[in-house]
Amino acid sequence: MSRLDQARAPGLAPVLIAVLALAGAATWLFVRDPDDLALGNLGGSVVLLAAALSCYRAAGRNAPAGPKRGFWRLWSGSAAVLFLSTVAATVSAADDGVSMPLYEAVPTLLSLNVAMLAFRHLPLHPRSRVDWMRLVLDGAAVAVCGSVFFSYILLNGQGAGVSVGTRVAAAVVGVGCLLALVVFGRAAVNPEGPVDTGALAILALTPVIGLAAVLVFLQGTALGMLLLSVLGYPLVGLTMCAAAYRQSLADSGAVRRGRRGRASLADPLQHVAVSVVATLVILVSAREMEARGRAVIIGAVLIATILVVRQLLTVREHAAALSTIRRQQADLQELALSDALTGLPSRTAFAVALTERLDAASPATALIIDIDDFKKINDTLGPAAADQLLCQVAQRLRQTSDPAELVARLGGDEFAVLLPSTDPAVTEQAAIRAQAALGEPVQSGELQLMLHGSVGIASAGPGDSADEVLRNGDIAMYAAKDSGKATWVRYEPRMRQDMTEHARIAGELRHAIDHGQLRLVHQPIFDLHTGRIHGAEALARWQHPDRGLVSPACFIPIAERSGLIVPIGAWVLREACTTLARWRREHPGTAIQAINVNVAVRQLREAGFADLVADTLEQTGLGPENLILEITESAVVDGPHVQEALVRLHRMGIRLALDDFGTGQSSLSLLRAFPVDIIKLDKSFVDGTDRGRHAIAAAVSQLAGNLGLKAVAEGIEAEDQLDRLREMNFHYGQGYLLARPMSADECGALMAKPAQALSA
Repeated sequence: MSRLDQARAPGLAPVLIAVLALAGAATWLFVRDPDDLALGNLGGSVVLLAAALSCYRAAGRNAPAGPKRGFWRLWSGSAAVLFLSTVAATVSAADDGVSMPLYEAVPTLLSLNVAMLAFRHLPLHPRSRVDWMRLVLDGAAVAVCGSVFFSYILLNGQGAGVSVGTRVAAAVVGVGCLLALVVFGRAAVNPEGPVDTGALAILALTPVIGLAAVLVFLQGTALGMLLLSVLGYPLVGLTMCAAAYRQSLADSGAVRRGRRGRASLADPLQHVAVSVVATLVILVSAREMEARGRAVIIGAVLIATILVVRQLLTVREHAAALSTIRRQQADLQELALSDALTGLPSRTAFAVALTERLDAASPATALIIDIDDFKKINDTLGPAAADQLLCQVAQRLRQTSDPAELVARLGGDEFAVLLPSTDPAVTEQAAIRAQAALGEPVQSGELQLMLHGSVGIASAGPGDSADEVLRNGDIAMYAAKDSGKATWVRYEPRMRQDMTEHARIAGELRHAIDHGQLRLVHQPIFDLHTGRIHGAEALARWQHPDRGLVSPACFIPIAERSGLIVPIGAWVLREACTTLARWRREHPGTAIQAINVNVAVRQLREAGFADLVADTLEQTGLGPENLILEITESAVVDGPHVQEALVRLHRMGIRLALDDFGTGQSSLSLLRAFPVDIIKLDKSFVDGTDRGRHAIAAAVSQLAGNLGLKAVAEGIEAEDQLDRLREMNFHYGQGYLLARPMSADECGALMAKPAQALSA
């Protein structure tokens, strides 16, 4: 703002009027008639009227009711009441010259109380009961000290030229100024709120001026009364005008609003100002006292000086402590907004940046990036090497991102990129760029690893919050993982509906487990050459009370994702072992030797799974040779915990079957690295007429024979498939052609029948 604009800022006119009135009165008194006290008080009256107007304007003519309006209107009232004191002083000066009658002292004290009342509109920090007691004690100490001080002056004849009543009234006003200084100082160091802190610091000088005026007045000299007329009331009014003008400048933007650090200096400066003024007055007064009186006064001054020095040291210590706290707060904020490992912005910082874009109605898209199978890397290489890989990933994402994009680490192996666009082409290209950055080989010690990631794309829509955008990105990212990993998927509303449906099914599945809605069926495994039932695979079914039989393809993936596969697997294991034990009692000699039970990788991760299997066998009276656990290739390579569990189970004598063999990426290496007893050929190698798949099936049969493993063909649904598998020398198989899944009683009855030729 220019100087001309500042000159036109609201509140300047009353200040100019006050300055002119003060200058005019001072000129008249010192040049024309120094004994005309009435004219001096008249100048004070004009200044206080200007102060009342200035404070009223600072409150705002059309401002709504609030703390600032109430504060400045009370100060306007204080100036108006103090104006009455100047009128009373003018009348008193016309009568007897030097006096402060009761009708002058009362408005002055009332003005002080109104001014102190104004500070209730300032938002002070919350005070405890001890804080209030401390404030009351401070005020009481000041009041007692002030009373003792002024009593001593009165009893020792100070101000002998003034009547006793006038001196008592002036002393009461002086004590009131001391109390006001306590209130003003306490309020000025709590500058939160609409009132400018610079204005508060100026207002805190009013009781200092009042106290100095009272001390001068009590001297009872003509010079003292002259200074009081010119400097007392007029200076108080001018201070009010200056504070109101400062508030007007702050409201209009002409000056920057005061800060807490500057306002906090008001308290010690007030103590220093009061101490200096009081010290000078006391030392001047003590010149006319006897030696003992001077010693008492000088001793009091020394004590006061020591207390002031102590106060300043305390303030310095508090300032240093406050600086340390602020530095610690800045460090904590930096820790909260940045990731300690990678140096990238944290989830909190990403959410803040996303919220700012949404609040500004700017386009925003979040890419949620998760490194696929990172848990295996962490389990294999260790946390330290995994952290190094995360740092390399962070550096690549940062290097391949545009300057307008924000890369952050949300936690674990999950990263995010904030894009300033919602254009599908732009956001999809960014997702491809991020995947390409992850796809480059990374170095870990002497190893070179290939990483890949799944990316979810979520663009902000109308009314979306940052949490919703992040949640949508997570949903899309998990959809990318479900679709085969190493790809990107854009969020669609139906995905949230699917997730809601999954959550509903998971809740019903939990209820089904607790209320016995699960059923167990058994699909026989036959000897393809003799036609004899050789074994059976236990399969879980869900008999829903409303929807009937729910397909395993519907609830098993949800159970694995929600963790419910653990209690379901435990139930299947117990029921299957119980059923086999019953078969062996009811059909001795013809019952199958072992039952096949599918085990999910989530179960193998459980620390007590091997113990659970051992306890189940013991409770049902079976041995380890009576149980075959079917596992997938992905479970075998999940991590060291799963590997340890499999080795322990095999050492217990439990046979392990590798299910869906041929669908993984490292099937042949698994046969040498892990304890496998049975290979179950996936049905995709049995279906169709693809000669290449048939060749693989024949190779698997030959490989199993050479390694001493049992080979079982799955999904036999046609007679030509059965004939072809026999030609490939597969000894065992299962499928709808041979037998569908059946109840325990039906399967037991099948065991009791003699062997029959297997045909359509």
